[in-house]
Amino acid sequence: MNMVKAVFPGSFDPPTNGHLNLIKRGSQLFDSLDVVISVNHQKKYLLSPEERLSLMENMIESIPNVSVTLWDKLIVDYAQENDIGVIMRGVRAVDDFGYEFELSMLNKQLNPQVETIFLPTDRKYIVLRSSSIKELVQLGADVTKMIPSNVEKLLREKIFENNI
Repeated sequence: MNMVKAVFPGSFDPPTNGHLNLIKRGSQLFDSLDVVISVNHQKKYLLSPEERLSLMENMIESIPNVSVTLWDKLIVDYAQENDIGVIMRGVRAVDDFGYEFELSMLNKQLNPQVETIFLPTDRKYIVLRSSSIKELVQLGADVTKMIPSNVEKLLREKIFENNI
């Protein structure tokens, strides 16, 4: 029987309970799941790559078939280098699907051997967008149901430190 390995890429700035829900569900669908945190030097992040990696490692430590890494190249290149045949993407709404579908077509052109699987977000995480969470934290809102406490603590420190 072939082992099915998948990759779950994203910026995870910050990682949310919605991401964790997708990771847990993906870990049950695939023999192994690599969470790949994108490092795009053209993009502005609140959290550094190392902070996002540390937060995500903490979130997934109890899930044995999941690993996390940083990556600054194309996700299809990561998949090829690591013998991974599936890209797992979470979708919240129709807008997400349109964007993710176009991305999957682009990835398929770059590497026809890699398939993309769309996993709908659990309904209780439907409105979790990393940008919205950062804004809520900035405004002092209670986000304890949206992100782990260590993520909230770091976000509050970063927002205070940067006078955002």
